[in-house]
Amino acid sequence: MAKLITCEGIEGSGKSTQILHLAAHLRDQGREVVVTREPGGCPIADAIRRILLDPSNQKLGATAELLLYAAARAQHVEEVIRPALAQGAIVLCDRFIDATIAYQGFGRGLDLALIQQLNQVASAGVLPDLTLLFDLPVAIGLGRALARNAVAMENEGRFEAESLAFHQRVRDGYLQGASQEKRFTIIDATGTPEQVTARVTRSVDAFLGAS
Repeated sequence: MAKLITCEGIEGSGKSTQILHLAAHLRDQGREVVVTREPGGCPIADAIRRILLDPSNQKLGATAELLLYAAARAQHVEEVIRPALAQGAIVLCDRFIDATIAYQGFGRGLDLALIQQLNQVASAGVLPDLTLLFDLPVAIGLGRALARNAVAMENEGRFEAESLAFHQRVRDGYLQGASQEKRFTIIDATGTPEQVTARVTRSVDAFLGAS
């Protein structure tokens, strides 16, 4: 049963950890699962990821940033996501099209219609069947993100360095998207990791059962 399940959320929401627990849970059920991420997921997109998340690239303009995300996604969909779906796998993707709307649209203030067009081109029409939005207050998420080890922050901390107001706009963008798209399920990302894992597995099991 091929499905694309995406995990979205602000920095420090715990989605990257939870996606691994979800993958293990689904594999225990005998399902074929492919775990991937954006930006990245394949060598060319990973190279673009290094540019996008490197804190030293402070001069990277918002439009260039948007186009790099689109390029990385186009390669990722062609090389990883579409083939995995064609083989009947459940694809778990850490960020996808909604991240671009939230970060570059609401966060950066770029034109939402343009972003929608680029998303459609880059994704080649591939849309999530289910999107899990890991939601929590911005201050808590950033506190978690900044507590990550120094190596990760040094190499991929460009967005963590943004203002609190930027991250609040991103969260607002995610929540607006969730209010407009039925494929979203909002996951309360507060509490212990075990509590969040239980919420995720209940939601995904219900979705797959209904499917």
